[in-house]
Amino acid sequence: MSKLVIVESPAKAKTIKKYLGGDYEVVASMGHVRDLPKARLCVDVKDNFKPKYAIIKGKEKLVSELKEAAAESETVYLATDPDREGEAISWHLAYILGLDEHAMNRVTFNEITKTGVTEGMAHPRTIDLNLVNAQQARRILDRLVGYSLSPFLAKTIRRGLSAGRVQSVALRIIVDREEEIRKFKPEEYWSIAARLTAEGSRSIFGASFYGDRSGEIKITNKEQADAILAALETADFRVDSVKKGKKNKQPAPPFITSTLQQEASRKLGFQAKRTMKAAQELYEGVEIAGMGAVGLITYMRTDSLRLSEDAIQEAVQFIGDRWGKNYLPAKPRHFKARKNAQDGHEAIRPTSVALTPKDVEASLTKDQYKLYKLIWERFIACQMANCVLNTTQAVISAGDYIFKASGYNVGFDGYTVLYEESRDVEEEKGKDLPKLEAGMALKVRELKGNQHFTQPPARFTEASLIKTLEENGIGRPSTYAATITTITSREYVTREGKSFKPTELGEVITKLMKERFPEIVNVKFTAEVEKELDEVQSGQADWVETLHDFYDDFDKTLKKAKKEMDGVKIQLEEDKTDFICPNCGRPMVVKFGRYGKFIACSGYPECKTVKKIVNDTGAVCPKCGGKIIEKKSKRGRVFYGCDQYPKCDFVSWDAPSGKNCPVCGKVLLQKKDKAKTLYCVTPDCTYRFKPEDGEQEGDNAE
Repeated sequence: MSKLVIVESPAKAKTIKKYLGGDYEVVASMGHVRDLPKARLCVDVKDNFKPKYAIIKGKEKLVSELKEAAAESETVYLATDPDREGEAISWHLAYILGLDEHAMNRVTFNEITKTGVTEGMAHPRTIDLNLVNAQQARRILDRLVGYSLSPFLAKTIRRGLSAGRVQSVALRIIVDREEEIRKFKPEEYWSIAARLTAEGSRSIFGASFYGDRSGEIKITNKEQADAILAALETADFRVDSVKKGKKNKQPAPPFITSTLQQEASRKLGFQAKRTMKAAQELYEGVEIAGMGAVGLITYMRTDSLRLSEDAIQEAVQFIGDRWGKNYLPAKPRHFKARKNAQDGHEAIRPTSVALTPKDVEASLTKDQYKLYKLIWERFIACQMANCVLNTTQAVISAGDYIFKASGYNVGFDGYTVLYEESRDVEEEKGKDLPKLEAGMALKVRELKGNQHFTQPPARFTEASLIKTLEENGIGRPSTYAATITTITSREYVTREGKSFKPTELGEVITKLMKERFPEIVNVKFTAEVEKELDEVQSGQADWVETLHDFYDDFDKTLKKAKKEMDGVKIQLEEDKTDFICPNCGRPMVVKFGRYGKFIACSGYPECKTVKKIVNDTGAVCPKCGGKIIEKKSKRGRVFYGCDQYPKCDFVSWDAPSGKNCPVCGKVLLQKKDKAKTLYCVTPDCTYRFKPEDGEQEGDNAE
C-alpha cells in the first residue's frame, strides 16, 4: 500500500510527487472541501456559535475520491498550506476522512523544493487546533457580520450590497480621505530660487531661500516675495559655510506579503490579486526546462522577516562571486519583524539564489517572471552593502538673507547596483554641488520667485491602502487582495489611474455604517478585534469567548438599527432617471434585481411598471436589421443579441467592434483573444484583422 499525501492544488501535487517518488500518491483537495453553506447563516448563535459545516457544493465527487484513496492507503499525510487556512483545511479533511485529529500526520512545506519537502515529511506533527480555532473564529465572525449587515443594507439602500468586518473599514478609510480632500482649503506660499555659479566655475547650481540670521522665514504672498527679491537685486552672494558628510542608505528588508503587494503595485502596476496569483504559482511549482516542476519561492503568505542561515549564506556567496567582497556588509543582515507579526514562516525569498531570473525567464509567464525577478533582486539586495552618499550642504549669505544649497554624489553604489525600493511619492533626483569654500563669492545667474499652493492629501492607491491597513492592524495581509476586489467589484470605489475614488454608493454606505454601526467601521476597534483573534491563534484566548465579546454588543446595535430604520429607504442620486412612468406619471428609478439593473416606477408597490435597461451597441443585426444590444445570461455572463428576439435569434459572445467589414459591409465582431482579432459576422466571409500587428486575412483582404 502506498502513502497518501493531500495538498491543495494540482500544481503543488505534481511538484511534490517528483520529490517523493513512487511510494507516495499525491492528490489535491482543490482548496477547501467543507465550509459554511452560502444559503444560510449556518451558525448557531445560541449554542456557543456552533458552526454547521457541509461539503462544498460541486465537491461531492472529489470527496468520494479522497475517501477511496485514503481507505486504500497505508498512511495519510495532510500537507495543505502552512497557514491558518491550510490548517483548517487539514482539520476538515481529517473529519471527512475519519482520521484522528491528534495523529502525527500533519506536514508543512515552507518551500516546494527537495530539501523543503524532505524536511517537512521528516517532521510530521498533530493538527494545530489553535490555528484551526483562529480560522473558525475569523470565519464565523465574518459570517455573522456579513450576513447581518448585508440584508440591512439591501433593505435600506438597494439589493445586492454587502458589508464586512474588514471591507467596511477599508472603504471608510478611502471615504474619509475623500472628505479630507473636499474640505481642504489650499494656502498660498512662495519660494525663491537662485541659480548661482562659483568663482572660476561655469557649473550652475541651485540654492533655495531659507530666511535671515534669526531663522527661517515663511513667504505667504506675492508682496512679501517681491520685497525680498527687490532687496536681493543688489545683494552680494557669498558662501558662509560648507559642511561635507557621508550618508549610508540601507537596503530594504526581504518581502513579506504586504510589502510584496505594495512594491508589485508601484513597480509593476500589478493589482494585489494579480500579485498573489503569480506568487502562488511560483511557490507551488513551475515547469523549468531541463529540471521539471520547481517551486521557485518560499511560502508567500507571511509577515515574518526571518531568513534561514542557509539562504543567507547562499546569497553571501553569490554576491561575493558576482560583485566582490566590497559589496558585502561586515556581517550578514538579520531583520526584525514588526510587533505582533506571525513568525510561522520565513520572509518571501527565492528557494535557490542560483536560479537567476535570466535562467528561468524562458519557462515563466510574463507575470511570473516579473514577480520572480522582483523577489530575487529584493532578497539579494537585502544582504548587500550599504549605498554610501557623499553629501555637501552650503549656507549662502545674500545681504541680510540666507540661502541653502545641498547636493550629493554616490561614493559607493552598494546594493543599488541591483535594486532600489520604490516609494509612493518618488524623491527628486539630487545633483552634486561644484567645489565650494567658505568666503567664496558667487555670481547670480537667475533669481526667481515661485508661487505655490498647499496640496490636499493624495487619494489612496492600492499600495498606500495596503500599507495603511497593515500599519493600523486591519485584517491580515493574505486577505487584502480579496478585500480590494470586493470594494471595487461592488462599485463602492472606482479606479482613477492608480487611485481609489469612492462612488456615491460607497459614501452612502459608509455614512450609514458610521451612524448605525460606529464600532464596525472604527479603525481602532477593528484592530483590537484582530488582536484578540491573533490571541486565539497563539492559544492565549478562547475562540468562543472572543466571539461572545464581539457579538453580544453587535447584536444589540443591529436590533436597534433595524427598528429605527424600519421603512426608511435611501435613494441615491445615481439611481434617479429622466423617465416618467407612463401609467401613473411618477418618476422612474434604477433598481437592482436578480439579473442586474432595471427601471421601475418609484410608486411601487402601488404601481408595478418596469422596463429593461437596454445597452445599445450601435451595431445593426446582420439577420434582420434590428439593433444589437448587450444582454446577460442567467449566470451573469455578458452576450450580444438582437433586440427583436424572439422574432430574430441572432446571438454572439463576442462584442460588436463598431466597425463594418470592408468586404461585405456587415458588422465586425471582436474576439476576446490577446490580439483582439476582428472578424466578420457573416459566416461565409473570411475577413480577419489583427489590430496589434496589422495583419489582414481573407480571400478578399488586400
